[in-house]
Amino acid sequence: MAGCGQSAPAPGTPDPSSAPAAAGSLPASVTKVLPTAYERLARSADSLDPTKGYPRSVDGGKSSWTTKPVDDWTSGFFPGELWLARDLTGDQAWTARAQRWTAPIASQIHRTDTHDLGFVVDDSFGEQVQATGQGADDVVTAARSLATRYSPKVHAIKSWDTDGEDDKRGSWRFPVIIDTAMNLELLDHASTLPGGDPAWKDIATQHALTASHTNMRPDGSIAHVAVFDPDTGAFLKRDTWQGAAPDSTWSRGQGWAIHGFAAQARAANNPELKAAAQKAADWWLAHTSPGNRVPPWDFSKPTEERDTSAAAVAASGLLDLADQVGGADGARYRQAAAETLDELATKEVAPSGPALLAHATGGKPQDSEVDVGLVYGDYYFLEAARRWTVPAAT
Repeated sequence: MAGCGQSAPAPGTPDPSSAPAAAGSLPASVTKVLPTAYERLARSADSLDPTKGYPRSVDGGKSSWTTKPVDDWTSGFFPGELWLARDLTGDQAWTARAQRWTAPIASQIHRTDTHDLGFVVDDSFGEQVQATGQGADDVVTAARSLATRYSPKVHAIKSWDTDGEDDKRGSWRFPVIIDTAMNLELLDHASTLPGGDPAWKDIATQHALTASHTNMRPDGSIAHVAVFDPDTGAFLKRDTWQGAAPDSTWSRGQGWAIHGFAAQARAANNPELKAAAQKAADWWLAHTSPGNRVPPWDFSKPTEERDTSAAAVAASGLLDLADQVGGADGARYRQAAAETLDELATKEVAPSGPALLAHATGGKPQDSEVDVGLVYGDYYFLEAARRWTVPAAT
């Protein structure tokens, strides 16, 4: 395909004509670019070895992934993409690939030192359970591990273990970052599986409510970090690690809030969380516009690097929210998601290399992963494509 660096399909890559007819209702630009996504994804899955690392980022102009060990917070996204490709195409050739990349993640299910088990396990084993019924025990074990980080005083899951560190985070005795809202679906899903605990869904709901009161500002914008006193549960302040400043709005964090609050509103049928998701979404829509739905990495830095991963996350969350809200607001969110996906598909596809989307920003511009392809940007683009025709379901 001209402008997208598409080459001949890799062996086992489905022809786009074999995709389910429902995919035709996607924005035409997205339908057109999906074969490129499948071709690049298949080549990476077949040429790389999960025992040697999981794809994370691709610098502009480079032809290979920078990989990270399986204990990296991003390891679940690549197998998740493979499961998404299976769903989008209906081609069972993706099953073996996805299982091969999912299996090593079983080594992570007992970890109690991270809040990222949703990203790691639910996006891999969670997808596998939905697709094949296999791996439910791994999802349940991971949820049990994640639940150990919940404080009934704070009514939230502790995001980072920071005590004693020689950096800014070391003064945060109980930090809650907005990213953690994305890990709560692991608890929701596991609570309904054999051996799961129904209380896990309550933990997820309580955490989301806490974040909606503390990470969210009155105007609907999101602060990256909310800091608490673990002894009393008192909310102390808003701060930032990823954003430009404590009072700025990190764009992917705003996307996390739309996506995470919408997911928890759906899981708990909670009107307060639905209102929080709408408030975050309305702020996003007020600060982006048709033709400019891909935001800067921080909304306070409009002339600096953009973040396509933030746009993909927001688009997927907007589709979930649109399905729940319906009516004029639902149509408004769905239209914004369509505009975002169209912009990503027509302007942001990398001309070559293994990642689909270019121009993502993983961290602060002075740090790393700036103007790159990111595995989670591609993951949420494909998730949004699936959600376009298949509403999210817990």
